[in-house]
Amino acid sequence: MPPASPETSLPSAETRITDILKSEQDAQGSNVLSFAALESVSVRNGHAHVSLATSRDNASRVEPLRPRVEAAIASLPGITGATLSFTSHRPATPAAANAPAQGGGHRPFNLGDKRRNAASQHAPETLLPGVKAVIAVASGKGGVGKSTTAVNLAVGLAHQGLKTGLLDADIYGPSLPRMLGRNTRPEVVDGTILPIEAWGLKSMSIGYLVDENQAMIWRGPMVMGALTQFLGEVEWGELDVLVIDMPPGTGDAQLTLAQKLGPKLAAGGAVIVSTPQDIALLDARRGVAMFERMETPILGVVENMSYFCCPNCNHRTELFGHGGAKAEAEKMGVPFLAEIPLLADIRASGDEGTPIILSAPQGEAAQAYTRLAQAVARSLSSEHSTKERS
Repeated sequence: MPPASPETSLPSAETRITDILKSEQDAQGSNVLSFAALESVSVRNGHAHVSLATSRDNASRVEPLRPRVEAAIASLPGITGATLSFTSHRPATPAAANAPAQGGGHRPFNLGDKRRNAASQHAPETLLPGVKAVIAVASGKGGVGKSTTAVNLAVGLAHQGLKTGLLDADIYGPSLPRMLGRNTRPEVVDGTILPIEAWGLKSMSIGYLVDENQAMIWRGPMVMGALTQFLGEVEWGELDVLVIDMPPGTGDAQLTLAQKLGPKLAAGGAVIVSTPQDIALLDARRGVAMFERMETPILGVVENMSYFCCPNCNHRTELFGHGGAKAEAEKMGVPFLAEIPLLADIRASGDEGTPIILSAPQGEAAQAYTRLAQAVARSLSSEHSTKERS
């Protein structure tokens, strides 16, 4: 039988999966839906993604049943594999637990449900308790290479000897799994999400939780719920720095993250990525203004796609102009951190899942990213020394 498609077989698949959740029992005779509510079912290319809402305490009771449940679901006609995932944004009640999920195929992972808009559940001081500093890599607009910069900066910081994490906060356009070469679903242990390790980093992205072709059609409160969960319910452990690949722009998500992470950002700061042309620099200026308004230190500006060097003749061409970001940084009174060339190898390394700072460490791009990481590491060290003296 061919794999099930979400459009034609989701309702029947949801009914059969509900029956399995009711039938699988622990040693005390309690079934899965005694401790959790079925929130969503998504069947894509034959693989069933099942999301259950449960409390942190009950998650540990459901976890031992996971292998049996996934195997039972995978044995259903038209299903070739299954992944059972937990969210803990609300406690499951018995009434809700036995009710079928509504609109199952639309939200295969409901981390950002608007009911979590008690993002207030997490007071700022309780977020990231083991993280010393946060660096926000931001841009005023999309398409300037912010994510590539964030990934290579994070790997570069790890190679400077810092315990480093990387959070992909771009919910609508998550690129971290592809750029890190990881296609693994995070484990949940005792209601805590374990980050995915790659290239010496701890990482987390909504892209690990949903199909990469899945459109994230979420409203603002749902997005902030997901981001709050990534900050408060991921086992980041002890880190010297958490690099956050921020969503592009200066909207609600950026402002809320800056507010929630105020003390951690004050110990780190913001890195603004821009390309050299005037239109991008206007948006970068807005990004700097937003962080300054939030009293976040500006570590500096990075000029990406600064110039193109022909691989055949080594002729240098400044496709988007050159030096605009440096001049803008001087005008705003913030440091200029690095200029990154426009190279096909940078694009290829991102597509292949190995950051270019690792795949071609002696190359021009890797050297530029290394200088960027060194400059940021010095800023962190300087900030730490200043606090110790005071």
